[in-house]
Formats: sequence, structure tokens, C-alpha cells
Amino acid sequence: MNTETFSTTDFLNRSVKDMRPDEQPREKLMKYGAGSLSDSELLAILLRTGTKKLNVIETSRALLDHFGGLHSLLKKQWNELGVIPGIAKVKAVTLEASFELARRIQVAGLGEEIQITSPENAVAFFGPKLRHLTKEVFIVAFLNNKKVMTGFHQVSSGGSNATIVEPAEVIRQAILNQANSIILLHNHPSGRSEASTADVNLTKRIAESGKLLGIPVDDHIIIAGYEFVSLRAEKLFN
Repeated sequence: MNTETFSTTDFLNRSVKDMRPDEQPREKLMKYGAGSLSDSELLAILLRTGTKKLNVIETSRALLDHFGGLHSLLKKQWNELGVIPGIAKVKAVTLEASFELARRIQVAGLGEEIQITSPENAVAFFGPKLRHLTKEVFIVAFLNNKKVMTGFHQVSSGGSNATIVEPAEVIRQAILNQANSIILLHNHPSGRSEASTADVNLTKRIAESGKLLGIPVDDHIIIAGYEFVSLRAEKLFN
């Protein structure tokens, strides 16, 4: 009986069409479900095609390897993805749109009325918006007397380590939006959730100003990746 052997190189250089049906991402998904696919196989479905040197699955693996996995990849904008051969503008835009859609789906599941009575409530809504950002942003959320969020405003955006926030602007936005109370939020792109001395001092200044106008600060929450810290829970301000 004749046997045919294949080297690893032969396998890697195969196009997706040359693979067995149960190896092809789209067919595999239809037969076994999306949960059966690896990260690279799911990305391959979005990318659709590879290059002459790399098939689409290899291109997806190269993308994940270069950026250090899905968590880091989600932080990238479309114009940063072109460093990988085969990821042209259309594919890069498709990926960024998919990442944004995934974030919005997480928030959409909370419903239209967002009541924030705990740090977990706030993180459920703002976590998808903040955890993958590469620069620090500061947000103030406006609550009514039932602790239902009536809106939010991005007060400032800075670099990877800090952003400048004016307490007067935070309070001005709270007044304009007729807030009964506010929640402060910002992200730490470094991944460290601990509150800095500057974070604590800023919170105290805003809280003091808010008290004078009858607009209390319910909490200040720092989001760092999938971790967070509540300055209220840590008793870092009154």
C-alpha cells in the first residue's frame, strides 16, 4: 500500500480550500458551532482570504501572535493592523467594526434603563467602553433620584498614564444635565487598578464641590482591563 507523507511546511502552505471540509473554518462552524473554533479560525472567517505565502488561518495566527492575543488585539485601531501582510484597509476596518460591535453587544444586554446602585453595575456598562483603550479618559455619569443613569460625558482624554481633569468642568456638566448625583470613572491603560494619590485628591476636590451644590459623588471607579477598584468601597473619600 502506498503511503504519502506531508511535512509541517506542506500543511502550513495549503490553502483553506485544500483542507478537509471539517478543517475549514466556515464549514466547521456550520457543522459543530462557533464554540468549536479557535480564535484564529474565527478571525479567518472575518478575513476571508490570506496571501500567496500564508493562508487565511496562518494570517490570523500571525495577527494574534504579533499583538499578543485577542485582549491586546481588541485595543488596536484599523490603521494599526496593516503591519501584518495580507491585512489591507478593508480587512482592518472589518476587524475594528467587529470588535466595536462585540463591545456594544455586551452593553446592549443591560437594557435601556441603566440603574447604578453598585460598582458592578457601573463596570457592566462602562467596562466594555474603557477596558481596551490605550489612552486614559475620564467620564462623569449623571444619575437621577432613582439612581438611573440619564447620560454621561467624557470630560477629558489624555495619554497612556494620565489625563487632566478640571473639577469645575465636572460639576458644570452635572448641573447642565440636572444630575441628582454623579459617578466618576476613568481607566488605567497600564492594567494597574490601584488609585493614585492624584486620583484620590481629585475625587475629594470634586466631592467637596458637589456637596456645596447638592450633587453628591456616589463613587469614583477605576477600570483597568478586567479589574476595577471603587474609591467609595475603599473609603478613600467621603
